Amino acid sequence: MSLMSKLSTTILLSSLSLFGASNSEVVNFLTKQIGANKNVSNLQISVSNRAPVKELKGWDSVIVSLKANVKQGAQSRDIEQQMIYFVKGDFITKEFNSIKTGAALSASVAPGFEKSYYTKANLIYGNVNAKHKVAIFSDPLCPFCRRFVPEAISYMKKYPNDFAIYYYHFPLPALHPASVTLTKAAIATEHKGIKAKILDLYNVNINARETDEQKILDAYNKATGTNITVLDIHAPAVEKQFKFDKSIASKVMVQGTPTIFFDGVKDASKNKYKEVKVK
Repeated sequence: MSLMSKLSTTILLSSLSLFGASNSEVVNFLTKQIGANKNVSNLQISVSNRAPVKELKGWDSVIVSLKANVKQGAQSRDIEQQMIYFVKGDFITKEFNSIKTGAALSASVAPGFEKSYYTKANLIYGNVNAKHKVAIFSDPLCPFCRRFVPEAISYMKKYPNDFAIYYYHFPLPALHPASVTLTKAAIATEHKGIKAKILDLYNVNINARETDEQKILDAYNKATGTNITVLDIHAPAVEKQFKFDKSIASKVMVQGTPTIFFDGVKDASKNKYKEVKVK
């Protein structure tokens, strides 16, 4: 568990009372709680978004942006992340879970997808001025992604005036180390002007735990009919796009895959596109 996770857990387990629970009081409370840790310095906290929670009358979801320097052992690093809290009156908590399903309420909370996040580099199918914008964050080796993403993209790409599909590479290296190399290979392919290979990415036959870049690229090239090299995946432009996609995922608080935003709003159902009356 990371230091920030431990801090969050401590806050969750505490008996919390905030007078009024205004944004400034939330910031002051968290600043005192987290800032009390001697391993945390240069702490900056702000409320980036606040909205009513439809499932819980009287409660607001509050998205907090946090920057700090965190010391871990002999090393220290700068961190920047967003966290979700729920506030009502004089109380604040880190999470609510459904008794029936066990689902975390925070999973349905996310910042809006800003217009600047839709870039030409991320547009894989559809017209820029299509009626609906769909942003997809995916790991090509995630089992759910391999079932869902090709089907969703194959459907939407048939209607370019209805859907503009924006794709953001979001590999999960802790679960699928090979997905990092696959993702960079896909970006390198896109930079060669070939975006139609994105669906082939989900047909690559490789052990998700593989770390040998050449073995992974051999499997990728076989599935996609390309010839991407190790030098290609480490090109500065590829690394830049890789980091950009990761940064957007962080800004909109993507934590798992696939994550879908439909017209700028997180689509927990992942099926909003099916409700569109296409022409």
